[in-house]
Amino acid sequence: MVCLGNICRSPTAEAVLRTKLARAGLDTRIVVASAGTHGERGGAPDARAVAAGAKRGYDLSGIRSRRLAVDDFERHDWVLAMDHDNLGHLEKMCPPELQERVGLLLQHAPGLGLHEVPDPYYGGPAGFDRVLDLIEPACDGLILTLRKRLGTS
Repeated sequence: MVCLGNICRSPTAEAVLRTKLARAGLDTRIVVASAGTHGERGGAPDARAVAAGAKRGYDLSGIRSRRLAVDDFERHDWVLAMDHDNLGHLEKMCPPELQERVGLLLQHAPGLGLHEVPDPYYGGPAGFDRVLDLIEPACDGLILTLRKRLGTS
């Protein structure tokens, strides 16, 4: 899961997917991580993201920001961006032979009719709730895809 600074959207997506995988009994088979295309290393998620996630049962407290590395494309089957700007950065950074691993998180929630999870950083708490409203169904769709791939319908 990738966003700009790895303090709002991508750690939220990491926490949501981890929680949903645990509920689905897939948490021991799937590795989930998040990173930012920019930003500092080692910072805690934004307090507003932590609060919004906690209201819905997601724990972001143990996640620390880090910058995306080229080896992330080798280590992970998918590297999913929150928006087109970050997707462009991923496409430039990704080795040509691994481009099929790069995409947008919301492509796993086609029913939403949206492509991007908006950055809530400069807004209020409602923006963080909106992020969750988009990430939750995308993670549900991703889990359906993972179940098919793993043969665990």
